[in-house]
Amino acid sequence: MMGHRRIDQGALFYEFCLEAHVPSNHLLRSIDRFVELDELRRELAPYYSRLSRPSVDPELMMRMLIVGYCLGIRSERRLCEEVHLNLAYRWFCRLGLDGQVPDHSTFSKNRHGRFRDSDLLRRLFERVVRRCIKEGLVGGEGFAVDGSLIKADASRQKGVEGDKGLPAQAASRAIGEYLSVLDDAAFGAATEVTPKFISPADPAARWTGAHGGQAFFAYSTNYLIDTDNAIIVDVEATTAIRQAEVLAAKRMIERSAECFDLHPAKLLGDSAYGSAEMLGWLVHEQGIEPHVTVFDKSARKDGTFARDMARRIAKSLEGQTSRRQRKKVEMLFAHLKPSGSTFSLVRFAYCFQDAATSLQLRRHYR
Repeated sequence: MMGHRRIDQGALFYEFCLEAHVPSNHLLRSIDRFVELDELRRELAPYYSRLSRPSVDPELMMRMLIVGYCLGIRSERRLCEEVHLNLAYRWFCRLGLDGQVPDHSTFSKNRHGRFRDSDLLRRLFERVVRRCIKEGLVGGEGFAVDGSLIKADASRQKGVEGDKGLPAQAASRAIGEYLSVLDDAAFGAATEVTPKFISPADPAARWTGAHGGQAFFAYSTNYLIDTDNAIIVDVEATTAIRQAEVLAAKRMIERSAECFDLHPAKLLGDSAYGSAEMLGWLVHEQGIEPHVTVFDKSARKDGTFARDMARRIAKSLEGQTSRRQRKKVEMLFAHLKPSGSTFSLVRFAYCFQDAATSLQLRRHYR
């Protein structure tokens, strides 16, 4: 017999446990055990006034960003909507059933303010890497390095010729960011060559045709990855040019040694890192075997020993194994690239630090 839906008088009180409605095998429940944000308030305390009204909880914003990157929600506007509706997201963010979700503009304001000034996302990323090291996921014997172009949200049609420079009346936050990194070797000072075009909307983005097709404005994201379990040990954002990518590789190697006491025996990389200068730096200054494709300039005499060493390694069985391991790096970029384009220098840099943090949690703590 077909049953009928019973319509009873609503109860005056309901008992609802949010914890009971999140499955034990849910990704966020697995991640939650390893999210350590206890020191967040202490680190951010100097950047908050003691007299103004209470702000949005910074731990809530961090947890929401982790949800976004782990579950593939790139838009912060949509992230706020999803957290408002989804019980598991509310549980992870400690919001309960009636907790208020912050407005999407809160993230942008803090990214350009407190998060940037305190370097918060860098600290959070390094905290996760230390946890990976503690859990034995980082071997430290072999690193792989690679860079990837990320298209900027800048129109090709509205670009101005690089020789003419930016219009005198141009003024925006993006232009301020551009001027602040003009002397940075990873951006404005990476090369003396004037770009063919500059975007007034995002002048820090570099005009590039590296993909061989239609040129576009872009940034470059660079990762240093431990080859044992494909753990990202460092990340660096640069302008989209080879010299900046090489500099980023050096910075990441030095920073991983300083922060985590990691000293790899070998470095895997493609020909972008195979110049005589880079190979010489690896072999003579760092004592690292260059499992790197040589950027061949036969007429040059500098760095001959390092280049010959790299060639011998490439022909060996170990070199063949290294080429296969490099695929781990390329696979990670598929997870880390945003579904859309990036919007500015600051958003790009902090987006990939947080994306790398979330990827570590998602891949190894499930």
